[in-house]
Amino acid sequence: MNGRTRSSCFVRDPMRAAAIIVPARRGKAIRVPAGSLVRVINTHGKQVVDTWALNADDSGEHMSMEHTRAYLRKLSPGRGDALVTNHRRPILSLEEDTTPGVHDTLIAACDRYRYEQLGVVGYHDNCTDNFAAALRELGATVLTTPAPLNLFMNIPIAADGGVEFRAPLSDAGQFVGLRVHMDAILVFSACPQDLLPVNGEHMTPTEVHLALDSSGLDAR
Repeated sequence: MNGRTRSSCFVRDPMRAAAIIVPARRGKAIRVPAGSLVRVINTHGKQVVDTWALNADDSGEHMSMEHTRAYLRKLSPGRGDALVTNHRRPILSLEEDTTPGVHDTLIAACDRYRYEQLGVVGYHDNCTDNFAAALRELGATVLTTPAPLNLFMNIPIAADGGVEFRAPLSDAGQFVGLRVHMDAILVFSACPQDLLPVNGEHMTPTEVHLALDSSGLDAR
């Protein structure tokens, strides 16, 4: 590769040059003011990103997948859709999406118990622990882990109601843009699942990047 790693190719896109890295298998939390746009960039194309949003002034109010499904009357959000909290207020909206639009709201964040069921002996990185660790870095805590918005996750639903775990349909460099509707803490986990093909057929978790655009704040 002429001395370049896959990550070194990232900075060639000006939009992503100053982006925040979410390392493979790890999480990252950021405080974001209302009006901001956060782009979640699937750097290598096949990485699922568990995504949470909390009200910055009241962590008891958080983005809720069960409330969002009722609000939208569908299983997965599309471009232009709002994502609401457990208080039924919009906290994010999916403003941009350059992917085929396949995301998931059904599957819980992976945790130690999930990997035990899959046969892992000993500790395995997981999104639930990533969520808690990322919040601790900001000095925040919550009592439970809400169900995440699983960006780029491909979970087809069969006619009989069964689900499958398949590789993402996104390609390298594709992204979603999330508009923030209240001062919020956003948490992202580059899912460490390496036993099922949710992160691609090679089952190799990779880093993703975040790009924060606060230019819309002047319009508030």
